[in-house]
Order: sequence, then C-alpha cells, then structure tokens
Amino acid sequence: MKAVALCGSPREGGNTEILLKKCLSVLEGEGISGQVIRLAEKKIAPCTACGKCFKNRDAKCIIDDDFDSVFAEMLAADIIVAGSPVYFGSATPEIMALLHRAGYVARANGNLLSRKLGGPIVVARRAGQNFTFAQLMYWFMINDMVVPGSTYWNVAIGAGIGEVNDDAEGIQTITRFAENLAWLAKSLRG
Repeated sequence: MKAVALCGSPREGGNTEILLKKCLSVLEGEGISGQVIRLAEKKIAPCTACGKCFKNRDAKCIIDDDFDSVFAEMLAADIIVAGSPVYFGSATPEIMALLHRAGYVARANGNLLSRKLGGPIVVARRAGQNFTFAQLMYWFMINDMVVPGSTYWNVAIGAGIGEVNDDAEGIQTITRFAENLAWLAKSLRG
C-alpha cells in the first residue's frame, strides 16, 4: 500500500509539513510507504473550468504545468492526505488549485478517487482551523472517499516553524488519525 501527503504550505519544513511527516511516519510504521509532495516546488495553476477533461476523458488536464505528475501520484496511492496552513481563514491557493483540478479530472473520468482513503490535516497560528478543515473535508466527501475519524478534528496550533510540536493534543490527534488510516486500509485489504 502507498500513501501520498500533499503539502499546501509554501514554507519548506513548516508546521504543515511536520504534521504530514508525522502522519506518514505512523503509516510507515504500519508497513504503508509514503511520500510528501510539496506543492511549493510545483507549478499548478487554478482550474479554468474549460471542461476539456470531460471531453477528452484521458485522466489528464490540458493546462501545461505539474498537475498531471502530481495527479498520477494521487491515482497510484491508496491513501491521500491533504495538508494546509490556514491563510486568512481558509486553505492555501496551492492546495486548492490542485484539489479543484484533481476533483474535476477524477469526476470526468469515472470518479477515479472513489473509495480511496484519506483526509485533511490543518494547522494555524490561532484560529480558522475548523473552517479550513471543513473546506478540505468537502473535497474528500464529494470525491466519494473514505475518511476515518480521530480523537478530535485533524487540526493543530503553531505559528513559527516547529511550534506545532508543542501542541501535544494536535500531535496526538494526527497520530490517531494515521493509526486509523492504517487500521482501515488493512481491514479493507482483508
């Protein structure tokens, strides 16, 4: 089994990436390999709503950027985790550009993300996690994906790089989320 963690933060090594790596570490301990894809290192433009993905039906987008390679990794994964810091009360444009296009292309080609496992992880300095968590959760739900619960919503607090490590409850929540992803993946595999 394989997991992919999509990091929507423009900060290298920032709190979002720390949480995603924590999630992947737990999964790897359960025998599920994983990788972080840092969207800050990719060029992914927003969706233009051109509708070509519904006409072409080739699981690709006509916009010439890094989307297709990231989407291919998403399709190859059994588990997809999307992480974002909170920017002015919502997810970053980097993660939303990817998710909007992935949703369109997946739905245009027979719901390619259907029944994959995953969920969102969100971090903020002070507030906005719940709205951003819901914003990302809507994407998982409309794509017919399976999202396990945890001991709380998958949110944490931290401003400066590394401060998220001081949020014991946030780390515990992400750890349990990852444990539940692994349990669910193994249970479904039978």
